[in-house]
Amino acid sequence: MTKSAYLRTRLVKHTLGLGAYTPPSNTYLALFTSNPTINNTGIEAVGGSYARQAITWGVEADGNVPSSGIITFTNLPAGTFSHWGIFDALTGGNLLHFSEFEIPISRTAGQGIAIASAKLNIYEV
Repeated sequence: MTKSAYLRTRLVKHTLGLGAYTPPSNTYLALFTSNPTINNTGIEAVGGSYARQAITWGVEADGNVPSSGIITFTNLPAGTFSHWGIFDALTGGNLLHFSEFEIPISRTAGQGIAIASAKLNIYEV
């Protein structure tokens, strides 16, 4: 998992007293067909009923925060989803974190993806 350039900049400025960072009240999971990169230049899914999905977070333990509850995408466009990203808004907004799936997920038009509780983790290394 990688922090975006946006988040890195905000956190550094915040910790050095050079600017305030207010964390988002909600976060949303996005699917990508290419690497989003730290500058959010990847290709996010589009088509079908695709929309970013709200994430509910569990309890932090030893620097790891797992998702809580199933995250479901329905009626996806056809494609191979190789990466995921976490945004601070349902549309637009800022990419916060991203990573690749261990195995890219291929779907035909109309299929969905369900990510089980605790399978999405944010952690510090």
